[in-house]
Amino acid sequence: MPVTGQSVITRGRTARSLGALVGASALLLAGCVSNTEGGVPVAGENPEVSKVDAIAAQLPEEIASDGELVVGVNVPYAPNEFKDSDGNIVGFDIDLMDAVGDVLGVTPVFMEADFDRIIPAIQAGSYDTGASSFTDTLEREESVDFVTYFSAGVQWAQAAGGSVDPNNACGLRVGVQTNTIEDIEEVPAKSEACVAAGQPPIDIVKFDSQDSVANALTLGRIDAMSADSPVTGYAIRRSEGKIVAAGEIFDAQPYGWPVAKGSPLAEVLQQALQHLIDDGTYQTIAENWGVEQGVITTSQINGATS
Repeated sequence: MPVTGQSVITRGRTARSLGALVGASALLLAGCVSNTEGGVPVAGENPEVSKVDAIAAQLPEEIASDGELVVGVNVPYAPNEFKDSDGNIVGFDIDLMDAVGDVLGVTPVFMEADFDRIIPAIQAGSYDTGASSFTDTLEREESVDFVTYFSAGVQWAQAAGGSVDPNNACGLRVGVQTNTIEDIEEVPAKSEACVAAGQPPIDIVKFDSQDSVANALTLGRIDAMSADSPVTGYAIRRSEGKIVAAGEIFDAQPYGWPVAKGSPLAEVLQQALQHLIDDGTYQTIAENWGVEQGVITTSQINGATS
């Protein structure tokens, strides 16, 4: 859930370059967690999805005539969006948006960008939407509309054998991805509470990518990490026992696809997703990526509660 200095960009991760393509992910240290290696956790093939004419007919003319839906993404943020060993962008968000494209009879074109540039690009009309684990918040809804598609909370992780309490982490080194909700809101609030109680603040250690956070935890450079629940869960599964959960999932909020404020595309995306929810395709895609814990039954436009 990235977030930036601009209020519109907080992610579920929480915010992610207009026109600036990101290079391949940096090579990771041997023995560390990697979000770009092979063996992605797909349990099976996704169902075939047919075009639904009644929904596709409502697409804005410029998208329908182009036959493309331009989607901003930022990687790596496994298992939601990241690169496989061949350099292809894959993940739960990607498969779900591809299925939406099938319903609408258009091809999603994924534009890799810095997280904090995606929403401004949508506002400028360069991108139609974003599929990059954006948390739908009331603050962000002032700048863009959101179509909700998932529910994610925050979860901490620690090195195996640790005893970190997310509610009592005063003085510990806690890793976060820069411009996420964990970076901008969650961990700073915990740190302020420490200071108010006369305890040392949390040492918030910021990294540019989520895989770097997990690697730092594996190497003992930080005491814990905080991230969106599907991301933490994936890091734990990929760590071969080096990382374990620290506490339960908390503060669940919806992920949403941002679109320009007032755009008719919001209702079209909402209807397409609801179709996939109702016919079971959505559930299958979520299970294929191991994120079924966060599935929703009803997609909303602007479903933020905070």
